[in-house]
Amino acid sequence: MTEESTAVTTHPFLDLAPLSAAHFASVEDRVARLLDTRQDVVIMQGEALLPLEGAIRGTAGPGTTALNVITGPYGQTFGDWLRDCGARVIDLSVPFHAAVTAEQIRAAFAEHPEIDFVSLVHAEAATGNTNPVAEIGEVVRAHGALFYLDAVASVGAEPVLPDAWGVDLCVIGAQKAMGGPAGVSAVSVSERAWTRMAANPHAPRRSYLSLLDWKERWLDAGRKALPHAPAQLEMLALEACVERIEAAGPEKVMARHRSAAAATRAGALALGGGLEPYVHEARDAAPVATTLRTPPGVVAAELVARALETDPALPLAAGGGALAKEMIRVNHYGPHATRGAVQGSLAALGAALAEQGLAVDPDAARRDAEAAWQ
Repeated sequence: MTEESTAVTTHPFLDLAPLSAAHFASVEDRVARLLDTRQDVVIMQGEALLPLEGAIRGTAGPGTTALNVITGPYGQTFGDWLRDCGARVIDLSVPFHAAVTAEQIRAAFAEHPEIDFVSLVHAEAATGNTNPVAEIGEVVRAHGALFYLDAVASVGAEPVLPDAWGVDLCVIGAQKAMGGPAGVSAVSVSERAWTRMAANPHAPRRSYLSLLDWKERWLDAGRKALPHAPAQLEMLALEACVERIEAAGPEKVMARHRSAAAATRAGALALGGGLEPYVHEARDAAPVATTLRTPPGVVAAELVARALETDPALPLAAGGGALAKEMIRVNHYGPHATRGAVQGSLAALGAALAEQGLAVDPDAARRDAEAAWQ
């Protein structure tokens, strides 16, 4: 066997130079600029559930009274984590077809002035709604509670501004509107949140969930040496996502997502066949994904499966759990925030509805979607 035949072929994804601490820190700085924040930004080496759970377990515990806003399934998960930490949890549940209001938050504070922690999802891709964080942030700041925000779905599709909104813990992920991988995420942390963690004897330490470990071993040490080997491919992909947004301009990227949402909503209304927006008011609809309610007798999961037979690459999915019977999701985020993805999804849904004997108008859907995009 010759030396040439045993040589290892290089691969652009596998044979990479090590990611230096300086490079890692530079990606954190770019994420901070994307969020327009002066808070510390920590990039976590895992899917966004890692910092979402780590931030709650770091800042909440016995003695915490948390207002947990539920506008979708993630809000329910946050309530479970808070209770598991020993916090007293006051759930503010809002119908999944709507958004929470600042007035509802203010009323909760008036009824429970002891609230010192608020958890909220910005945009619920699973249910298609988005919450007015800027207005809510003013109320939370006036009350003095710590403000925790899941902005995983919203970042890239709509403004996410932790400093301007008074958000103490803002978690983002790359896998939706940023158009990147699911294996890396980030959290911005205010000084108030660090202080709360440092005073919490139940905050995770020497743990993958520990934000305090990152603070002490990475931030406080001057970001000179990484605590462990980084997820290199995911870090490079995250950097590429931010570069792409910077090059296009964040406002253009957000405008594209707004256009996709408006076009999908208008096209679905024009299509007919009994489809209607799941989120009642357009102002409450998230630009990252549009959810649709199927007509009586039509199972959403079956309709989506039939539509995907036309083109498996379309960004269509049924709702999760019990919602699989009645909800369709058009996930027009990232690379799917395009005219083609929206028009293709509407056409496939129209054909699937027509097969079930329902009257649809695909020409009207196409025309109204295009007009709404403009």
